Amino acid sequence: MLGLLINDKEQSELQYMIKRELEELLLDLEDHRIDKMVKQAMCERYKVIFQLYTRVASEEEIKKYIPKKVQIE
Repeated sequence: MLGLLINDKEQSELQYMIKRELEELLLDLEDHRIDKMVKQAMCERYKVIFQLYTRVASEEEIKKYIPKKVQIE
């Protein structure tokens, strides 16, 4: 296990960067042109990034990005 000491400004910057990545992944997961295998990898990445987000964001913010069951075609 690793620890990380950050100040409030750094925390808000981390939240911003992680939110943008989550939003981009969600958009890409809806793209029908992307291959099934790639989407599976993207889902795994989403899970890891979401777990990171839960460590720096408030509960209210986290609710917006709770992973939904995504059907991979």
